[in-house]
Amino acid sequence: MSAPAPDDDDPIAEDESIAAPPGGLWDRMKSDPQYAPEHLALEAVRRLGPQARDWAERSRAAQPGVPADVLARRATKRFRTHARLSGAVSGAAGLPGAVVDVGVLAWTQARMVLHIAAAYGVDPTHSDRATDLLVLQRVHKVAETARTALGVAAGRERASALFARAGGAPLTGVMLRLGLRLAQMAGVRAAKRMFAKVVPGAAVVLGTWANSSATTSLAKRAVEIYRDTPPRALTS
Repeated sequence: MSAPAPDDDDPIAEDESIAAPPGGLWDRMKSDPQYAPEHLALEAVRRLGPQARDWAERSRAAQPGVPADVLARRATKRFRTHARLSGAVSGAAGLPGAVVDVGVLAWTQARMVLHIAAAYGVDPTHSDRATDLLVLQRVHKVAETARTALGVAAGRERASALFARAGGAPLTGVMLRLGLRLAQMAGVRAAKRMFAKVVPGAAVVLGTWANSSATTSLAKRAVEIYRDTPPRALTS
């Protein structure tokens, strides 16, 4: 049997329920914006890891012997397209819309990384993938600090009811901090890129370019890491 062509259609499920961060995650991130990337990484592994695992299993069952590099390219292509479109996903203007857009971009990128991990036989549902996400997305420089921050975020998640009752900063301040943290995670380095949405016409051009560039760079880093990782059986 000949190897499948790299450009074959891939069977990544188009599940609208996981195309954007769920409402509960937004609530946690708004109540704890300092640890927004950590909350997103934890939720991504929980929600998106099983989908990535199932996609890899279906792909290998449908095309036995398909090279891991081919699967990784398919995932990169699919989610890079999603990232290019995410700059106008919210339909809202101003700061709230910009925050939603960068949140969706960070979520899409996490989804891509987990699919790339699965392509190389690395379990996308393992808790270590949350650490990987934070390092690959350059929220933290090393795994040790990422794991520590994830532990803090997990503790705050369990105490979310207490935070909900506590007084907080004005909404504008919360959204600003949340937006900057998510922009960092998504690779949108310049704040002006995130806020370009408030300038008519600028967001579409600048946002599309920034999303595609950041996502392509992230995919390359993920491939470099997971290609050299010893294959592991995916958990069922």
